[in-house]
Amino acid sequence: MSTFSIHTLGCKLNYSESSHISRELQERGFSLSNTPDYILVNTCAVTATAEKKCRNAISKWHRENPSAKIIVMGCYSALKADTIAQWDGVCKVFGNADKINVIEYLTQNKVAETPHFFATFSSHDRTRSFLKIQDGCDYHCAYCTVARARGESRSDSITSVLDNMLKIEKLGLQEVNLTGVNVGDFGRKEGENFTQLVLALEQQSAVPRIRISSIEPNLLTREIIDVVAQSSVFLPHFHIPLQSGCNRILTLMQRRYKRELFAEKVRYIKEKMPHACIAIDVIAGFPSETDHDFTETYQFLESLPLSYLHVFTYSRRPNTPATAMKEQVPEPTKRERTHALLELSKAKKETFYHQNIGQTRPVLWEEEQHNNTMFGFTDNYIKIKAPYQLNSVNKIEPTLITKDNIVLSDI
Repeated sequence: MSTFSIHTLGCKLNYSESSHISRELQERGFSLSNTPDYILVNTCAVTATAEKKCRNAISKWHRENPSAKIIVMGCYSALKADTIAQWDGVCKVFGNADKINVIEYLTQNKVAETPHFFATFSSHDRTRSFLKIQDGCDYHCAYCTVARARGESRSDSITSVLDNMLKIEKLGLQEVNLTGVNVGDFGRKEGENFTQLVLALEQQSAVPRIRISSIEPNLLTREIIDVVAQSSVFLPHFHIPLQSGCNRILTLMQRRYKRELFAEKVRYIKEKMPHACIAIDVIAGFPSETDHDFTETYQFLESLPLSYLHVFTYSRRPNTPATAMKEQVPEPTKRERTHALLELSKAKKETFYHQNIGQTRPVLWEEEQHNNTMFGFTDNYIKIKAPYQLNSVNKIEPTLITKDNIVLSDI
């Protein structure tokens, strides 16, 4: 029987899909190998740097295994299928909507009809599972290619999500991260909504811990926050993409809110859950961002009780409105602003971690260990270390947070 390897670049959604594809292929008789017959690559195209990483990685794997047939799928191949198909070693290219068809292609040498939505979840590689509940995006932000690469917004059903939660529970996994491109848009076209899903999971979840992945500020309702605040299942951890703290820039970005709405959501979360972790996304150097605009963003972020920032340097993406905008910010200026925001993130994270010292919080211990040290995450996403104990792996244990067991790096 044939052998394969699978490599994932990019987001948790890709990770979920790759894990599902790997599991399905192994169940059908394929085996993983370091010298495979097929190399599967699930790609990312969120930035020019991500695309370069994909190109370099595929070239490297071809040099290491010149006889292997390479199958490329994901966002990069969805945007540049014809180009990638010409690369040395590449035998087949799938996009995003049809990447699930790689299973039939390899096992039956045919390509099945592409489904409206295919649900996936990761397993066997962590104590957490990333469960795909939604895909695609109907928001067309001026800087972003995801709507083109992933297609229109579409969702699983609540019934199917609950069924997959049961499968995950039977695998013994203790935590699920609800994953999608725009999870707050769940069910809009299928006659359901994300609040209904949250309430159903609150009542029926077979898995003890659930995290909500990135959710748009305008879709994060008070009702959802209230459910999380009172929940024994949903964890006090929010990832909210802001992108800029300047309303002028938000308008140019074609975002669907103003900074005042974002601030109101953050303050309401902290009012209900003072210990909650709040992570955000922010872009440095969007076209026409002046020093004044950037200072406005910096001071806005500095004023809010945030836990850490995901900082992205603006990258010109083909066929996006922002690419054609005048007044592109010089690269050195973008780097300076990125560095300033990263330093702010470090300070925010250190403050948040130290605010939790002295608390006892539930920690899910991961299998990963290094130099006889194990690691885990609290409910509010603080990374903790402890001497390795095999019987603690995949267990949720109350743990006192001290200055000696917090891990400030690698969030």
